[in-house]
Amino acid sequence: MSARLHRLSNGLTIAVEPMAGVETASVGLYADVGSRSEPEGLSGLAHMVEHMVFKGAGPRDARGIAEAIEDVGGSINAWTARDHTVFHARTLAADLPLAVDLIADLVRDPLLDAEELEREKQVVLAELGEARDTPDDIIFDHLYAAAYRGQTLGLPVLGDETSIAAIARADCARWIADQYRPEGLVLAAAGKVDEEALLRLAEARFGDMLPGAPPAWTPARFAAGTHRDRRRFDQVHIAFAYPAPGQRDPDLHALSLFASAAGGGMSSRLFQELREARGLAYSIYAWTQPFTDTGLFGVYCAAAKTDAAAAYALAREVLADTAATLSEAELERARAQARAGLLMGLESVQARCDHLARQIQIHGRIVSAAESVAQIEAVTLDQARAAGHAALAGGAAVATVGGVLAKAA
Repeated sequence: MSARLHRLSNGLTIAVEPMAGVETASVGLYADVGSRSEPEGLSGLAHMVEHMVFKGAGPRDARGIAEAIEDVGGSINAWTARDHTVFHARTLAADLPLAVDLIADLVRDPLLDAEELEREKQVVLAELGEARDTPDDIIFDHLYAAAYRGQTLGLPVLGDETSIAAIARADCARWIADQYRPEGLVLAAAGKVDEEALLRLAEARFGDMLPGAPPAWTPARFAAGTHRDRRRFDQVHIAFAYPAPGQRDPDLHALSLFASAAGGGMSSRLFQELREARGLAYSIYAWTQPFTDTGLFGVYCAAAKTDAAAAYALAREVLADTAATLSEAELERARAQARAGLLMGLESVQARCDHLARQIQIHGRIVSAAESVAQIEAVTLDQARAAGHAALAGGAAVATVGGVLAKAA
C-alpha cells in the first residue's frame, strides 16, 4: 500500500501509510523545530518543554497520561534533536484515536505547572550528569561545540546548569505558542490505519489551530575549532568532523556512500586498518549528519592514551587514501549496505512512521523507498571519490575526551 499526503486548511500536514499484515499502528506529531531554534541564554528549552508536557496535559496528570496509554498496552514517548522534536505513540489499531488524543493534549493543552517545572529541572540535570559520565556520548556535544562555535547548532540539546536554571514557565508556554505552528507540523501514522478516520481525528484535534509557521533559524557556519575535555578516563575518545552537504544537496548520497566505505562496517578501511591491522582502537566508525542548511562528515574512535595520537593520524590518512583510491567493489559494498539498511529499517511500523514524516519535513513530499534506492544506485565511483575529496578539503573540527592529542598528530 502506498503512503498518502494530505494538508489541513491551516497548513498542518497529515501523512498515512497503511501496512498489510500488521495489527498495530504508530502515530507521531513531528515538529520542524529543535534546540537550534532556542533563544539566547535558554539552551535546553526545547528539551525541557518535551519533558514538561508529560507532567500533565488536558484532563490528565502525569500518572493519568501513563495509565491511559498503558491501560491499552500501548506506549508514548518523545525526543528532541537539534532540528526537530517528535511526540509519538504506538498502540493496537483500535486504540489509535486515544494515541492521537494524548499527543494533541501534550502539544496543545499542557499544564506546565511551575512547581513541576522546578522538580523536572532536577531530572534533566540528572540526565545531563549521566551524559557527561558517558564519554562516547558527550564527545559529540563537544564536537558540535567545536564545529559550530558561538551558534545555537553548537549548543547541547540538554543545555547546561545555568541555562536550565533560567527556564521559567512563561518560556515553556512561549516556546509552544511560537514554535509548534501548523505549517511546521506533520502528523504521520503507519501500520493498520484507517485513512479517513485519521483525517477526521486530525481535523478535530488540530484543525482549529491558527495558520502560521515557526520562526526561521539562522543558517549555520562551520568552524574548524577544537574542544578538549581533560577529565580522566581509561581511554582517549576522539571525534573529528568536516563540513558536509545538507539534507537536500544532491551530493549527500555520494558522501554517505563514501563514509560507509571509509568507516561504515567491519569491512571498512578504518575498521580494517585501525582495529584489525594495527590494534589501535576497539571502536572506530565514520558517519554523516545532514541538516537543512549544513552537515557534518565525521569519525569517532576510542584508543588507549598511548595510541590516541597515532590512531587519530592514521584515521585521517585512511580517509585521504580512500578519497584517492576508493574501488568499485568498495562502492558496491557500500551501496548494498545502504540499500539493506534502508529497506530493513522500514519493516517496523514505528520506523515507517518516522521515515514518512522526516521525508516530508526535508523534501516537502513523500519520497518512496524505491526512489531512495534509485538515488543510491545512481552514485558513480567518480562522484563518491569527489565527495570525499570535497569534504576533506577544508579544516576539521576536533573534540577529545580523556586526553590531549600530541601536536605532531
